[in-house]
Amino acid sequence: MFTSKANAIFQDVINTYHVINTVDQEFTNTYDEKEHLIEHLLYRKCWIDTVQWHYEDIIRDPKIDPVAALTLKRKIDASNQDRTDMVEYIDGYFLNKYADVAPKDSAKLNSESPAWAIDRLSILALKIYHMNEEVERTDASQSHIAACQKKLDVLLEQRVDLSTAIDDMIVDIENGDKYMKVYKQMKMYNDDELNPVLRGLK
Repeated sequence: MFTSKANAIFQDVINTYHVINTVDQEFTNTYDEKEHLIEHLLYRKCWIDTVQWHYEDIIRDPKIDPVAALTLKRKIDASNQDRTDMVEYIDGYFLNKYADVAPKDSAKLNSESPAWAIDRLSILALKIYHMNEEVERTDASQSHIAACQKKLDVLLEQRVDLSTAIDDMIVDIENGDKYMKVYKQMKMYNDDELNPVLRGLK
């Protein structure tokens, strides 16, 4: 199933990131874009999510230098845009793959596209990894470890449920029981013409 591959790629990305474990490390995609497009996109998507996860940790440091915080905020903004772009690329892959599938008259529209569901699966992989880190801490109290184990159990169950739902959605699209309708994200705050503050600086 599709999510078995996706979850394995996400785990590989997260493990690879944590070998060096710094937001400034060089990114190398394991998959060739021409030969393994969806794998290439999934790998890149999870890398963006993983770096941003750690950006979000860093910026919450109450002692962070204000200038450094502003610089980091700009990086987070750029990362959010990259994340959205990657979701749209992944949806483009599915749109192209199933372009010749004729939806049945009874076909229904899903509440979200495959790629936005996959986006949640990528974030879930990060939650699982870091919650498991908390469970394995040797410097934490038993109550903390027990509480984190309960949360980890829920996250693992959630991944099974979400993976099943995504695989079912993809099968339904393949069979014409559901159809895709993708809306481009119309973020206004990055646009020089749509953000009144940026427009005023021109």
